[in-house]
Amino acid sequence: MTFSVIAHDPVSGWTGVAVASCVLAVGARVATARRGVGVAVGQASSPLWHREAVLDLLARGAAPKEAVAAVAALPDADDRQLAVVDASGRVAAWTGPGCDGEAGHRLGEHVSVQGNTLADGVVDALWAGWTVNPAEPLAERLLAALAAGEAAGGDRRGRQSAALFVVGGDEPVDLRVDDAEAPVAELGRLLTVDRAHRLFREAYGCWRKGDAGEAVPLLRRAQELAPGDGLIAAWAPRILGVED
Repeated sequence: MTFSVIAHDPVSGWTGVAVASCVLAVGARVATARRGVGVAVGQASSPLWHREAVLDLLARGAAPKEAVAAVAALPDADDRQLAVVDASGRVAAWTGPGCDGEAGHRLGEHVSVQGNTLADGVVDALWAGWTVNPAEPLAERLLAALAAGEAAGGDRRGRQSAALFVVGGDEPVDLRVDDAEAPVAELGRLLTVDRAHRLFREAYGCWRKGDAGEAVPLLRRAQELAPGDGLIAAWAPRILGVED
């Protein structure tokens, strides 16, 4: 019912996941991320605690392969799917032989793509989407992979929710679309707004310090990304120095 991509960016040190499904609120059900530990997904019939168990094992010093193997060895693992990437970029995954429909995963350096109950070719599409723009920030690459999987048919039963988590810095990316007709597209819109708000906060910080020369270009870029955003519009006159 779900497809996802997990990855680590060795340049920034950030780790993240993007996931989509035909179920409600997939961001609350499938993926989890911990700064300094890694990212895990528990898909198909995996209980919610499996994803946490994998990260618990990583935090205690287990390698990703060991952590996934330990959880996959539990009873009834044949219809479960797990994947993990740790904070150094090591990856591991498990797709049980009982997972429904087209199901599988593909591992690469610092990345794993996986899914179940898929349209034909979705895993390959996820991989291709991930590789298109290697110079892009991690969040954008994850979203590109997810969008490619969706374009290839995604979850063969439909679409309802999507989520994106990226951890590693002081301010993580944590975006969720719990119920939408086009959740992956909406997730992309939210990421753009998130980028705009980050620029706005940077502009606001410069303005508070009295540095209008730094603040104004940052604000202009935020306005370009999210021209109708209420928060940015409310503060723009002050930062631009055009208040009545």
